[in-house]
Amino acid sequence: MKVLVATEKPFAKVAVDGIREVIEAAGHELVLLEKYGSRAELLDAVATAHALIVRSDKVDAEVLAAAPELKIVVRAGAGYDNIDLQAATARGIVVENTPGQNSNAVAELVFGLAVMAVRRMYDGSAGTELRGKHLGLQAFGQVGRCVARIAAGFGMHVSAFDPFCPAEVMQQAGVEPVDTVEALYAGSDVLSIHIPATPETRGSIGTALLSLLPKGAVVVNTARKEVIDEPALAAVLAERPDLRYVADVRPDNAAELEAAAPGRVFFTPKKMGAQTAEANINAGIAAARQIDAFFRTGDTRFRVN
Repeated sequence: MKVLVATEKPFAKVAVDGIREVIEAAGHELVLLEKYGSRAELLDAVATAHALIVRSDKVDAEVLAAAPELKIVVRAGAGYDNIDLQAATARGIVVENTPGQNSNAVAELVFGLAVMAVRRMYDGSAGTELRGKHLGLQAFGQVGRCVARIAAGFGMHVSAFDPFCPAEVMQQAGVEPVDTVEALYAGSDVLSIHIPATPETRGSIGTALLSLLPKGAVVVNTARKEVIDEPALAAVLAERPDLRYVADVRPDNAAELEAAAPGRVFFTPKKMGAQTAEANINAGIAAARQIDAFFRTGDTRFRVN
């Protein structure tokens, strides 16, 4: 089988070496398409591929149609909104992600952003500490659990809202389950967002929720920009000079937010949550192992479509 690694933003060399070792040891052929400059290059490369590993590369219906032999696509990372799941399902193509491989990297960034925010973006004025503050997690998946683990070291009180996670799982991690998302926002000095971008969640964080935040609260978004109602965020920040918003995803209305809340917002220049050497290696090799398991035993435990 031919396994194509198509990465406009390449894996680290050690990750590529690990992927190659897994794929070739399983008797498959590895083909690399790195730093490709045009869509035509990707369309040409997938034409004979049986498996595809990508990072944030867009795999839409056109790409899938150009790959008649394709059986599986693995997104090396947790989010998979760059892949057209409906088109993949229609063509009988399995789509998987690599949950948990980037989680610690994202969780550590949450605290990098949170510390900067409570120290008032390091502007020289007096800030506050995280110790003793209430941290709210909107979703308690792999990243949320890593955030909770780290928060314990900061001495924070942690609560979470996740209708898909049993309360006992949260309690076993030392996290207080919250019954409603409204209660989570109302009780959080630091609110960390970890929900995916779905039809149900897009634009779901707006005036109604943001207005519930207590005085001096910080919102940390290392998830997706699409879950925020951006005009509503700008309006709430303008009305509430006590609130701060820091994100690992630059919003579409970044200039408006910066004007509405000067010195109270910060955005990384590009999504950086998973951008560590360790996460890069972990996710890439996990993707290779999942492809090996798929062709060897039919394993699809990480399927998302």
